[in-house]
Amino acid sequence: MPTQQLKEFLEDYGVSYECIKHATVYTAQEIAAATHIPGRELAKTVMIKADGRLIMTVLPASQRVDLLLLKEAIGARTVELAREQEFKDMFPGCTVGAMPPFGNLYGIEVYVEEALASEERITFNAGSHTEVMRIAYKDFARLVKPKVARFARSIPTARPPCWGSEART
Repeated sequence: MPTQQLKEFLEDYGVSYECIKHATVYTAQEIAAATHIPGRELAKTVMIKADGRLIMTVLPASQRVDLLLLKEAIGARTVELAREQEFKDMFPGCTVGAMPPFGNLYGIEVYVEEALASEERITFNAGSHTEVMRIAYKDFARLVKPKVARFARSIPTARPPCWGSEART
């Protein structure tokens, strides 16, 4: 769903939104940095194959999908990351990797990480690598009706090397 269509969809349902343009970036962490949005509020979508069917997971940029947790949370026998070729044509008008988290509009079941569901707002890709949209999480939940589950873990941050306790002169 391209940005203009997404705006019209939100307006049709009386949802207030904010559009934020940014430099072309490709990862959720880069978007968070470019837009000065906390990683816990910026949502990323990760497409998963669960028991052979595609599902959309939505989680904070500061986290990653834990496939074992997801498997347990949704009661699936098998889960794996979906390959781009498996879903690239499912989101017409959207750049691959920049799909908004409205899988329900495409007949795709949506799962939201519980950490994201506790945020007041949700910010997400608007179909391109140059713009995000922000709406109230309660509006997102009302429109998408996602299943909320715990399936993600924090991404470890880089730490400076440990030099020992000896002073160097």
